[in-house]
Amino acid sequence: MKTIWKFELSITDIQTISMPRDARILSVQTQFGKPCIWAIVSDDEIKRDRTFIIHGTGHPCSCKKEDFIGTFLIENGALVFHLFERLEN
Repeated sequence: MKTIWKFELSITDIQTISMPRDARILSVQTQFGKPCIWAIVSDDEIKRDRTFIIHGTGHPCSCKKEDFIGTFLIENGALVFHLFERLEN
């Protein structure tokens, strides 16, 4: 069965999140001031680690456009961050 799960992010340069192998990311936004990823997943799928990178606006960024997931704001829009996934080759 497919369901939508939420995964909370930390505001840090690089982080790893364990998600079901087939997780398809739908969105990145903030909820109650915390950045979160929402993904559609199979409940019974085995999990794997995925690596995510956060860059603030105006900071150096070496990620590719294809790795881009979305943009989110915190502190009432005072800080803008951009989420990328480090994809396997």
